[in-house]
Amino acid sequence: MTRSARYANLAAVVIPFLATLAAIVIFWGAGVDAIDLGLFAAFYVLTGLGVTLGFHRLLTHKAFETYRSIRIAFAVLGTLAVEGPVISWVADHRKHHAHTDVEGDPHSPHVGHNGGLKGLWYAHAGWLVHEQGTASPRRYAKDLVEDNSIRWIHDRFLWFVLLSLGLPALLGYLLHGFTLSGLLTGLLWGGFVRIFFVHHVTWSVNSVCHFTGRRRFNVEDRSTNVFWLSLPSFGESWHHNHHAFPRSADHGLRRWERALDPSAWTVAVMEKLGLAWNVVRIAPERQQAMLAT
Repeated sequence: MTRSARYANLAAVVIPFLATLAAIVIFWGAGVDAIDLGLFAAFYVLTGLGVTLGFHRLLTHKAFETYRSIRIAFAVLGTLAVEGPVISWVADHRKHHAHTDVEGDPHSPHVGHNGGLKGLWYAHAGWLVHEQGTASPRRYAKDLVEDNSIRWIHDRFLWFVLLSLGLPALLGYLLHGFTLSGLLTGLLWGGFVRIFFVHHVTWSVNSVCHFTGRRRFNVEDRSTNVFWLSLPSFGESWHHNHHAFPRSADHGLRRWERALDPSAWTVAVMEKLGLAWNVVRIAPERQQAMLAT
């Protein structure tokens, strides 16, 4: 990783954190209005699904197929989450699956850290200034490198970062009656605070879901299911299930788990509307065969 990339990633961790602290201090006791909360919620859902459905289940694992325009839209929404350029994100994640919890995993809490608190922090955010974006795109994401539309989005990551901050700021300005304060609160809540929460929920799947939780399948890695993260992570914290069946569009495999998998709900709705097809789902017999004895 280059020094400039390391500093950029460090800024992506620190700046949203400081902005969230500022939001707490500034608005403590004064509250926050419905417009700002609406901007936070709307951009959280859109960019969160951009990561879970777009970057992860669609582009990384090909858990379903969709129209090219929708594929591009999901790639844009995922990029607006500011978790790195799309091809780098996919390459890192495919490398994680190729070397889960062994040497070569870019963000395992167990490799070189003995699974302690130091390892937990490394898997959560420490890896961002050491390993993020270092997986070979040609080796791990050749299909996306050769996709001109995806490569165009990848190459313009910094512009999408500005868009991710500028859109909620503009909407805050308009919805608050063309006021500077509305622009600033839109930027704060729909931009920086939203990015902070999207980041830390995503990173918790890397860290917490390889550190503590429940397991039931016969897989060699140390992935776990963490139910309390399921809704904020849009179902990604059924992570042990995902490692058992990486191509499954549903990470929640039991009925009650699927009820806490918003990404799976979205795929199901898309399928009914004819917007998704060839959806990969795991038959109960396959699940039964993978159960740990």
